[in-house]
Amino acid sequence: MSLSAWSRRAFLTVTGAGALSLPLPLSRPAAAGQRAAADEFEELRRRWVDLQLGTGYDPAVEPYASRLARTGELAARFRQSMAPAAASLWPDRPFDPPSGITQSYSRLWTMAQAHTQPGTGLTGDAALLAEVVRGLGHLSATVYRPATTPYGNWWEWQIGSPRLLMDLVAVLYDHLTEEQRAAACAAVDHFIPDALLADYSGTSTGANRVDLCRSVALRGVLGRAPAKLALARDALSPVFPYVTKGDGLYADGSFVQHTWVAYSGTYGQVMLDGLGRLFTLLAGSAWAVTDPRRQIILDSVERAYAPLIYNGLMMDGVNGRAISRGHLTSDDQGVMRSDHFHGQGLIAAIPLLAGGAAPAERDRWTALVKGWIERDTVSPILTARQFDVADLARLHAVSASAVPAAPEPVGHTLFTAMDRAVHRRPGWAAALSMASDRITHYECGNGENPRGWHTGAGMLYWWGADRGNDQYTDWFWPTVDPYRLPGTTVSTKRLADRAGGEWGAPKPDVRWVGGATDGEFAAVGQHLKGLGSTLEARKSWFFAADAVVCLGAGISATDGVPAETVVDNRNLGENGADAFTLDDGPRPRWAHLEGHGGWVFPGGAGVRTLAEARTGAWSDINTTSSTERRTRRYRTLWLDHGTDPVDASYTYLLLPGASRRTVAGRAADRHWLGILANTAALQAVEIRSLGCTAANFWQPGSAGPLTASAPASVLVVVRGRTAVLVASAPTRTGEPLEIVWDRPVRRVTGRDPAVEVLAAGRTVRLRITPGTAGASHRCEFAVR
Repeated sequence: MSLSAWSRRAFLTVTGAGALSLPLPLSRPAAAGQRAAADEFEELRRRWVDLQLGTGYDPAVEPYASRLARTGELAARFRQSMAPAAASLWPDRPFDPPSGITQSYSRLWTMAQAHTQPGTGLTGDAALLAEVVRGLGHLSATVYRPATTPYGNWWEWQIGSPRLLMDLVAVLYDHLTEEQRAAACAAVDHFIPDALLADYSGTSTGANRVDLCRSVALRGVLGRAPAKLALARDALSPVFPYVTKGDGLYADGSFVQHTWVAYSGTYGQVMLDGLGRLFTLLAGSAWAVTDPRRQIILDSVERAYAPLIYNGLMMDGVNGRAISRGHLTSDDQGVMRSDHFHGQGLIAAIPLLAGGAAPAERDRWTALVKGWIERDTVSPILTARQFDVADLARLHAVSASAVPAAPEPVGHTLFTAMDRAVHRRPGWAAALSMASDRITHYECGNGENPRGWHTGAGMLYWWGADRGNDQYTDWFWPTVDPYRLPGTTVSTKRLADRAGGEWGAPKPDVRWVGGATDGEFAAVGQHLKGLGSTLEARKSWFFAADAVVCLGAGISATDGVPAETVVDNRNLGENGADAFTLDDGPRPRWAHLEGHGGWVFPGGAGVRTLAEARTGAWSDINTTSSTERRTRRYRTLWLDHGTDPVDASYTYLLLPGASRRTVAGRAADRHWLGILANTAALQAVEIRSLGCTAANFWQPGSAGPLTASAPASVLVVVRGRTAVLVASAPTRTGEPLEIVWDRPVRRVTGRDPAVEVLAAGRTVRLRITPGTAGASHRCEFAVR
């Protein structure tokens, strides 16, 4: 199909069934016989402008009218305060640090939008246009030019500033001289040299590579340079394949950036958004992205990203240091950067990718996006302040489609390559963050997230019940006690800000982190070594139908301070009720928090609890954020293992959304759960109502009916006359292991190619060749 044919299609339409259609902008058709090579560049430029500014919306109705008016108000304010000087364009945004350059381009972009878009109050304002052009000229003459040697953060020079500059030139193209356009292109050539895209390494990988290609592709369009467009297109190809180490997308759905940081929610979003825009820009042209491996990116929508989005939020365990951003002082829009902010950014990227998807795939994506739109009541997506009118128009089209909204799925996803697990049940979801010699404890840098020390120490997030969807949204990170993050086992040794986490280093010297899942339930474990302490522990989580069984053993430390396991730390909000009940007795067997859920301590435990109000500012954990201080109330439960513990242990159950009666009943039920082992060598349970046996073998051994010849994670679930056994080798040595299940079976009905059946009769004996990815390997049986 020719570029002209493509461009006559609507930017975002709805098919007869209501699904997302190919997202290509409307275009002004060329007269017959007047098509020339130069026209193709102009067509691409116009397509990009429509993509960035939006089409097909009514500027006089909401939510567009107020958004456009706000753009005009900001533009007027920026025009009034702009004061070009040798070292700045605005006095409050100096060029050193170079973030001031990017922020200056951002303000000029707001002004350009106000001039170009309808309904801003400044639409077509000649004086405003003159100021934008003057500002661009000042930046070009003083700092963002080939004569400048970059200083400070590389990102500002190679990604932040050129991305905005190219958008500005695209929108203002007809109002700029050839010399002004050439100067902008020369600046991009200088700060993003061709060599940067020739080598897939360093800072030119993953999401960063997509951002670099975006600027170079636009430079090719605006400078009418076919070679630049070809370079940008071809440089995308290394992003597509699955990786087995370092930055990129893994076969299990993990996304890693900065070599060892789980980053699906921020860098992953940037990658999806950027690829969607570039696929759309280049579709049907001489530079269309035709690499068949791009299907991997399309597959990732459902395999890699959807499991991490819950009712519109992106789970914070994959948002990296961005959890600390909150209210950035550089954000002239005053947008709150929360888990919902990150989730909505990714949700908005999905319609951009829809053009390359198959019809059935587009229908499923439409259903997913529509479901998230309907369920996000904490930060309604269709009026979210982070979106410009172009994104809003696309999302409103999805919302209006005839495709029924999809509910939140039920199931378990184990992201072994980034040490994360997600468990989803009707009405609630949980996510687990761990660390290993592959994935860091946490990341800080650029003054961000200096107290994220223990976010990889088995932090167990969960959402559901009455207030679940804003649990980590509502000022959680600046007000929570960073030594008492839910689910973690930690030394209470005080740590310095940024201790050990600068750009994700160091990582703990442990291998056994991972687990096994059948897609519904899971056994997950972490060999924990504390950050900046001597703490060591084995932690296991057995994810079931209505509960998470949490075990810890081998908890030892020699720091001379207490060690604790934080059962939970619930954010009650500013004025939330604290209807908390703790079972009577010296060793309580259960606890319940109304509107949240409950916890069970089999056999009783010395659980301690605290109700407190904590005050903080986002600037406490991010130097670029607001100094405004707010208070939130917390209910904390923890187990004190004492000073310098030796081989301490714990057992408790988390029951999200459960009523007080249900929690008390579970505590009294001696048959629901059997603890087969809880030691530093082996942790195993039987959940009898589910026909489930699960074990984490830290070393070879036996637990109930299961035996492993090497370190392994094993899960068996019997349902009527069928059974499934899944096993993995979290140590990832690649060496074969044998699993014995002492249970009669009639026959094997299916198996993973990595599974060899050595015996299947009175007992089952399997030989598994697991590879080195920590994947779960499956064998299915008909049982007696």
